[in-house]
Amino acid sequence: MDLRQMEYLVALADERQFTRAAALTGVSQSGLSAAIRSLEDELGSSLFTRTTRRVEPTEAGLALLPHARSMLAQAAAARDAVVRATRALSGSLRVGSEQCLGIVDVAALLERFHRRYPLVEIHFVQAGSHDLVARVREGELDVAFVATTEHLGPLAHTTLGSEPLVLVCPPDHPLAPRGRVDWSDLVGQDFVDFDPSWAARPVNDAVCAEHGAHRRVRFSVNDVHTLLELVDRGLGIAMVPRHVAAKPQAARLATVLLPETDAPSWVVSAVSGHHGASAAPQLLELLADAPACRGADAPAAEAAEGAA
Repeated sequence: MDLRQMEYLVALADERQFTRAAALTGVSQSGLSAAIRSLEDELGSSLFTRTTRRVEPTEAGLALLPHARSMLAQAAAARDAVVRATRALSGSLRVGSEQCLGIVDVAALLERFHRRYPLVEIHFVQAGSHDLVARVREGELDVAFVATTEHLGPLAHTTLGSEPLVLVCPPDHPLAPRGRVDWSDLVGQDFVDFDPSWAARPVNDAVCAEHGAHRRVRFSVNDVHTLLELVDRGLGIAMVPRHVAAKPQAARLATVLLPETDAPSWVVSAVSGHHGASAAPQLLELLADAPACRGADAPAAEAAEGAA
């Protein structure tokens, strides 16, 4: 067993799908599959059950999983200790993030950065993606984690991942029993949505306008949990990233797929400006570490795609 195999095991167990796990670990799907099979051969036990729709850990896979996570955490801590002993980085780091990005666990990333570079002063702000991009452009932030592909211009940016938007409804809403809706089903519906500074709002507005789904946004919020509570109280429906629909606060809500044609996506990126004397390059280096980057509530991937 080696660390790369452990990384592949954790990614596949978290994502339940080969395509996304391969993308997260930076390896081809066939390479990931071969590595898992090699590990299974070495241990003499099947670690995953594979169907045309899902990949699920077996009892043996679940037994190995905490040890794999521990090995990866210990390896990361060892690398951090070496860096801390040999490179005493100081200065400041100004970071911003939109709330509940899902694709990247910003808090875990900053925790690891602080362990590795304890002399760096971290300043953190939370805001909508469009505000954060503007602050990076104006030099107020060194790095921002955002969910927009708009207005980036010459700013350096790295795409960290994407996932589809879905519809969430109260359990007694007429659309709740539907597996998938048409754009026409959204016409005239009351919506709860984010403030326009949040990345999802202009995406939602644009795709609905494109398909003639004229909706009524009755409530604009700046908090994911407030949005889910308003939907739960029957005050509207909402289009949200898939990981938001998987939150415990959405447990009572019905999740309905949007039309396959031109369905919008939630794309998360790290955006940075001119680094100057900041520690931004060192933070971005840590993004290459899948365990530090991947969100703790990153959802299991949807159904059939890539379950090889």
